[in-house]
Amino acid sequence: MIERAVPAPAEAARAAPDAAVRAAAGRTRAVAVAALLALIALGLAWELWLAPLRPGGSWWALKVLPLTLPLAGLLKQRLYTYRWMSLLVWPYVAEGLVRGLNEAGLSAALAWGQTALCMLLFAASAAHVRLRLRAARARQAAPAAEPFEGGAP
Repeated sequence: MIERAVPAPAEAARAAPDAAVRAAAGRTRAVAVAALLALIALGLAWELWLAPLRPGGSWWALKVLPLTLPLAGLLKQRLYTYRWMSLLVWPYVAEGLVRGLNEAGLSAALAWGQTALCMLLFAASAAHVRLRLRAARARQAAPAAEPFEGGAP
């Protein structure tokens, strides 16, 4: 006869919100990673082919190198990476705003696209951090579950 451990009522009540938080955190992670990859691709395409500062490409394409650093941390869901990623995007927002207001044509459109992607990345990172911190606080505040004794009742 196989005995199955029945979760305590406190554990069962906690499992549903944890699953919802995990699902929401997964969505914010997917949005953050997609926005970061799109921002890297946009930066490279913009400065190398679409509308470079100088004909034939620009060394300004190196601006995307700092954006590659947080990618591994975002994929591994490291909370610290999400926190500093939300600070890293602001120089890119500033560049997008300055170039969007001062340039014309395709370059201006690309600048506004960069600004939008940065804002999306910031919002996804901030939401991810908030969800995980709120879940951690809720787990700490929840009463400790009684240990399962095992054996037949």
